[in-house]
Amino acid sequence: MRFALFLFALLFTATPALAAKTILVMGDSLSAGYGIRPEQAWPSLLGKRLAEKRLDYSVANLSISGETTAGGRSRLAQALITHKPTIVVIALGANDGLRGLPLGQMRDNLKAMVDASRTAGAKVVLAGMRLPPNYGPYATDFFASFKSIAQAKKAPLIDFLLEPVASRPQLFQADSLHPLAEAQPLILDHVWPALAPLVK
Repeated sequence: MRFALFLFALLFTATPALAAKTILVMGDSLSAGYGIRPEQAWPSLLGKRLAEKRLDYSVANLSISGETTAGGRSRLAQALITHKPTIVVIALGANDGLRGLPLGQMRDNLKAMVDASRTAGAKVVLAGMRLPPNYGPYATDFFASFKSIAQAKKAPLIDFLLEPVASRPQLFQADSLHPLAEAQPLILDHVWPALAPLVK
């Protein structure tokens, strides 16, 4: 009986040390894998890369197609409780921009997400986005918003999430908005330099 209790105690005290740390991805359709299989999306490929490198991390991809920064902000508190992430990747804002939502609100939402993540003990990586040039000065202010937040919060910035594929229309689906499966490894390679110093 005493030996059984010892094994029980050993098992449950060892469990936290064996549990993988979590990278939480809060994004929209560009990270959710819209139009492709979920396992083909860059966050899933990130999970595979971490495993291949024998890094003790798992990936929780809570990205939702159509998500705005307001939606991400409203979901983040519960996500932080549920997943207890070590790193949070915030890849939101594209839908705010496409809908022409007030940029002040977008910036406030992103700053609040950075602050909440850090309060929960997580490091943060912010992913920036661009809008088509026909959005005029709004597009310029939109793009600059991500850099200003990253500088103010001293957070690593992925300047433009789709940078490696944006000028290659053959890597996009018919809607010209969402990358194909073939584009996802390129996106991951673009994201990796911001994440690598945090997981090693």
